[in-house]
Amino acid sequence: MHRTLRKYFGYDTFRPLQEDIIKDVIAGKDVFVLMPTGGGKSICYQLPALLMNGVTVVVSPLISLMKDQVDTLRANGVEAAYLNSTLSYKESNQIKQELENNIIKLLYVAPERLTLSSTLTLLDRIKVNLFAIDESHCISEWGHDFRPEYRKLSILKRKYPHIPIIALTATATPKVRKDTISQLHIEDCNTYVASFNRKNLLYQVRPKKETYEQIVEFLRKRKDKSGIIYCQSRKTVDELTGKLRKSGFNALPYHAGLSDAARSRNQDIFIKDDAEIIVATIAFGMGIDKPNVRFVIHYDLPRNLESYYQETGRGGRDGLECECILFFSRGDKYKIDYFIDQIAKSEEREAARLKLKEVMDYCQSTICRRKMLLRYFGEELQEENCGGCDVCLQPVKITDATEEAKLLIRCVKEVSQRYGITHVTEILTGSNSKKITEKGHHRLSSYGTGTYLPKDRWADIARELAHQGILRLEGSRYPLLKLDKDSEQVIAGKRTVEMIQLASSNDSLLALGKQIATDQLKKPKASDHQSDLARVKEIETEYITKKQTGTVNRIDNELFSRLKELRKKIASKEGVPPYIVFADTSLKQMATQMPLNEKELLEITGVGEYKLQKYGDMFLTEIRDHLKGTSKDSIEATTQEVETEEDKKEKVIQCIMGLREELIRLTKEQLGTEMPDKYIQEVWSDILVYKK
Repeated sequence: MHRTLRKYFGYDTFRPLQEDIIKDVIAGKDVFVLMPTGGGKSICYQLPALLMNGVTVVVSPLISLMKDQVDTLRANGVEAAYLNSTLSYKESNQIKQELENNIIKLLYVAPERLTLSSTLTLLDRIKVNLFAIDESHCISEWGHDFRPEYRKLSILKRKYPHIPIIALTATATPKVRKDTISQLHIEDCNTYVASFNRKNLLYQVRPKKETYEQIVEFLRKRKDKSGIIYCQSRKTVDELTGKLRKSGFNALPYHAGLSDAARSRNQDIFIKDDAEIIVATIAFGMGIDKPNVRFVIHYDLPRNLESYYQETGRGGRDGLECECILFFSRGDKYKIDYFIDQIAKSEEREAARLKLKEVMDYCQSTICRRKMLLRYFGEELQEENCGGCDVCLQPVKITDATEEAKLLIRCVKEVSQRYGITHVTEILTGSNSKKITEKGHHRLSSYGTGTYLPKDRWADIARELAHQGILRLEGSRYPLLKLDKDSEQVIAGKRTVEMIQLASSNDSLLALGKQIATDQLKKPKASDHQSDLARVKEIETEYITKKQTGTVNRIDNELFSRLKELRKKIASKEGVPPYIVFADTSLKQMATQMPLNEKELLEITGVGEYKLQKYGDMFLTEIRDHLKGTSKDSIEATTQEVETEEDKKEKVIQCIMGLREELIRLTKEQLGTEMPDKYIQEVWSDILVYKK
């Protein structure tokens, strides 16, 4: 197993759960796998396919996803193919012939194609060793992405009872998991649930004010970074794409209103790194394997946390940091409410309302956002501070809005609960609009009592009061403000009103997190003795890990750029996305460790034997050429010019860890054998903690 992992995929070790899952599959057991995006689900069926006789049939929902997976496997030297509508009659027959001749190891098909009688007849003629059902949550009506064609897959276990099934998904609540297993008739399966915690994703919620300006400022600080901006409507996608292009950004649209050819072209350009930004509706992204997405922005409020988790999960698949920003407006909530009201079945309508409430709670939370997301999927985060969300890094401010609530309630009363937010806020801010004067509302006692706040702030407060049950919005298209159960409690002074105030800072959460960590290290800890020892051990382990992976050294950014350019040329020539040649993580490791021969290059993560033979000489030549043109003095000078506080701290840690054993040895010599080793080690650990 490990030999195959290294040869075809370029990894030395399995990720959590992978090895146990693969052993179960090879043993012929049914398996259900719930693993986050980027967690390594594909290897759970791709590697067994290489170790077993016959062909593994993979069910995949999208043509683009099939092509992406097959291209990646072929680049690794694996015989893989797909059957779908993009192939000619001749090409389809060629693949069928290769299947019958036992050449192909993995066959990708869509669910609707797999259940055709012609495909089932083909399967009867070949040796199928496994059915792998990707995005298996699509079979459940309780999921956020139900697809009726997936329901037909229930035939597989009845028709082929002795062929194991592995069902895989990245997003499924306990209810969806149970339904998925039941629909596939694999009730006796072994279930594996990995942690949903994507530590490299940094979560942030920002107020939806001057949103375009915020986005432009964000993008300008991340030049050449790749990212996705999600919008709820096609109109917003087109408008935002147009504005970004006028501002000089290489952005492309993606939504169902575009032709199939246009969608395919734009997706291909984005995946091949020829455009940095894709602005899309939720139609974009399922199963997209582009690993170097560095930001995911939600321009509009998502309708449920499952969709949000899956969409943000398309970032940082290579394990490097990705910033996930959600622009929050209570106004978006009422737009979604309108669509929810159109749902015919009351049960589905109420379920949609509950899901939307969970999104609202997430956006307005004063506790860790990661904790809230994980809790939604039934997982508890043990740490109080995740160090990777705005709540933990920039604690949310809470303001008292009781007096503002009283003004709004009184105004709603004065207009007999017959007007909406716009009209009420115009009264409070003293508007001279025609409607106000015609209705005589400029003579109300509430008129002009709220001029100290802008109109949009009053609108926010009104929506928040509706969320808290103090006011109520009634009606779908043009909702009216009504008094609710707690209105009188506020007027009587028996209830206070608090509101969160979101930060709109454009600072990188990653940079902020590093600064906070540095600040914390500068001051002594008040924790107990055992915690101090644990911290020393943690730093030591982290240092050893960095040293083993080569990340303890500085990356040579010039070499990294050269390697990316080489990768781009190779990918263009082969007609594949750059990451299929090598992922960014592999190139960064090369630009850090600078391998000079095949043995050293094979130690780089993601470099297997097949890719070594195919690309090794080209990348080794590029590294050697770079080193020939870079003197030692110039490297040192460059390092000194860009040395940061973090670099200095890293040097101190290296020095400490290098001296620790020597200090312990010298102390033993001075004190003699009567002093137990553990006391010496503990005291030095104390000193190292407090000196940092």
